[in-house]
Amino acid sequence: MRLAGRITDWNDDKGFGFVVPAGGGARAFVHINEFQRGSRRPLVGDLISYLPVVDARGRTNARQIRHAGQKIEAPRTPSRVPRASLGLGALLGGVAAAAFGLLPAVLAGVYIAMSALSYLMYRSDKIAAQSQAPRTPEANLHLADLLGGWPGALVAQQQFRHKTAKQSFQLVFWATVVVNLAVAAWLLRSGMFAELAGRFGG
Repeated sequence: MRLAGRITDWNDDKGFGFVVPAGGGARAFVHINEFQRGSRRPLVGDLISYLPVVDARGRTNARQIRHAGQKIEAPRTPSRVPRASLGLGALLGGVAAAAFGLLPAVLAGVYIAMSALSYLMYRSDKIAAQSQAPRTPEANLHLADLLGGWPGALVAQQQFRHKTAKQSFQLVFWATVVVNLAVAAWLLRSGMFAELAGRFGG
């Protein structure tokens, strides 16, 4: 049974807050990903309708959220950006290039390791967002992506539907992808990567 209530707390940077039902009762956790597609960013005081769901730990979460008066739209369509395909394609392409000697194996290994780390960081942050636990700072996510973890981040963003709706985050994310690729290309062309690999390799 859907309830109506007002948002009493909202952290726009983190994308979550709380709603108190109009007829009284337990407040529910609200997450930006639960709002109907095309909704504007929530504000404190907004009247919304939602489906209350109690999780395994006895906490009430708001699901299928709509602003008051908002029409029901068609089911959410897949993202236009095939994030998982792009991420996996980049990793497989790197492995293939290394196998044919077109890319240093060490560099391919760095991308795989950082992608695994980035994937786990996004997964952890998504779980934290759903359980109201301390979040992973966005700066940490961006740093992991900048250091080569962006392919894993793309997979995680699509799989967990995490950080895809926040435009400010996506702008910085894609900037880290461009910078990472540009720096990697410069290191390879200039011979700096081979020199650094030689130094750290012995």
